[in-house]
Amino acid sequence: MRDQADKLRQIIDNLKEKQINNQENLPAASPKKNARVITITSGKGGVGKTNITINLAIALSELGLRVAILDADFGLANIDVLFGIVPKNTLVDVVYGRKNILEVLSDGPKNIKFISGGSGVEELVKLDKTQVEKFVENIGLLDKLSDVILIDTAAGLSDNVMSFVMAADEVLLITTPEPTSITDAYALIKMVAHRDKDKIIKVIVNRADSAAEANDLLTKLSVVAEKFLSIKLSPLGYILQDDSVSKAVKMQQPFTMSFPKSQASRLIKEISRKLAEISREKLTNDNNGIKGFVSRLLGFINT
Repeated sequence: MRDQADKLRQIIDNLKEKQINNQENLPAASPKKNARVITITSGKGGVGKTNITINLAIALSELGLRVAILDADFGLANIDVLFGIVPKNTLVDVVYGRKNILEVLSDGPKNIKFISGGSGVEELVKLDKTQVEKFVENIGLLDKLSDVILIDTAAGLSDNVMSFVMAADEVLLITTPEPTSITDAYALIKMVAHRDKDKIIKVIVNRADSAAEANDLLTKLSVVAEKFLSIKLSPLGYILQDDSVSKAVKMQQPFTMSFPKSQASRLIKEISRKLAEISREKLTNDNNGIKGFVSRLLGFINT
């Protein structure tokens, strides 16, 4: 696996050099913004991460943004279940050149596009230089099609999850007020802090009993993270307990569509507005967009 990782790093270095040379030969033009790549993650399962991902995507789309979701929870594919859609193709088909990225995009509600990851990332380590280059160029089309790309990771603290977290421009961490959820969320923050204290981590509290409980948790988590880990968190909001959420899940529909006037829908829309208002200039990563994300992701694999 070490030889494969060394091979990937060499390919990535060559790609970066090629991109720089290509940019130098281009005529001057107004810069085109790449998509914002936001990894949505949690320290443990069962906190409602995928449900928030889907409904946040819908709320952002209703604000006029073009949104795509990459389901990177390779074992469970919960996006498919909650949308009630079974995609014919996955990211694996793009990895091996059987399909291009446009052919594996599935249509979700409210003009959302989504991609089932399959075992796509694990398969990348098996590619040769030419195949990796084709894949990076292919998936780069998403920058032209999307304003925001949400990546729904698996839950937990595995190496794969941390690779997705560290490669993203922005990280959105979901926790609940349950002690185990808070402990695991802090463990993830600690792992990020040890790698990059400047990483942007936004936090959402889900299933809180009250606004006071949620705000208290957000404040305490932020204070502890800054004091002991020297990393600043960005509280983004909260979702209160709402029966309409579980009812919508049973219907295999997003709660923002099944119950648009519910408390949960109102709160996720508030969060989406905050997220949409964040200026691109405030992002600390110099290499934004899905191509930059994939290049960094490959660099983290097996390192």
